[in-house]
Amino acid sequence: MDVASATAEVERALADWPAEPGPQRRRHLAALFLAAGDPASAMVQWLSLPGPERHAGDGLDDPLVTQLRQGENKRDETVLVAVRLAVRLGLQRVWPVDDHTADSDTPLDTPGDARAYGAALSAAWQNPANRERATQEARLIADIDGPDGVLALYRALNAPGMGMVVYQSDFGAALREPSPQGYGRQYVGYWETRNLRIAANIREIVGQHPGMRLMSLIGASHRPYLEAYLDQMHDVSLDDVEALLH
Repeated sequence: MDVASATAEVERALADWPAEPGPQRRRHLAALFLAAGDPASAMVQWLSLPGPERHAGDGLDDPLVTQLRQGENKRDETVLVAVRLAVRLGLQRVWPVDDHTADSDTPLDTPGDARAYGAALSAAWQNPANRERATQEARLIADIDGPDGVLALYRALNAPGMGMVVYQSDFGAALREPSPQGYGRQYVGYWETRNLRIAANIREIVGQHPGMRLMSLIGASHRPYLEAYLDQMHDVSLDDVEALLH
């Protein structure tokens, strides 16, 4: 089964999803999600199964079961936060929205160009705003094992004004990078394109499900861009993440 066929099968299965699915259906849907290239949603189905039902069968063979078991505690916010939250809320999937199709390095025709590009950006990032940002993040990481360590990190990364800190330390600095090739401008062009495509993915999802609520878990540097883009949409309203984190 190719990805397109598996994706179509996923949608058919969810369209006829019962209120209380049996373990056979969950194992089968997990297999379909894996075939469709959506391992996070497969993990939602896997962790929704009672422990004794997490075994091969109904489309899950032994290698796929091994893959799922090894991924249960992967150090990744998708698995540790998004998937767990989906299971707790009784949801059947998570939606992948990141988009790396803007990652092309076609302007960098030779290895020398790639090295010069990296050197130019590294030089741009040597600025006071980036040093202050790194110092703050190091303090937060040092306290990560404390009772509120993870929440403190999330609160700091989503605090008012953090978007400007990100801009001044990273993308604004890149725009001022003086290379005649405009390496910094190429980098910012990639970044904005990537975020536009992520915003389009989010808009497509909520457009298919009018009235739905969606929480996006993504790197903090993306947030100000996504909020700016999504705030222009006619039928999208943004909630204050500050209230969620306190």
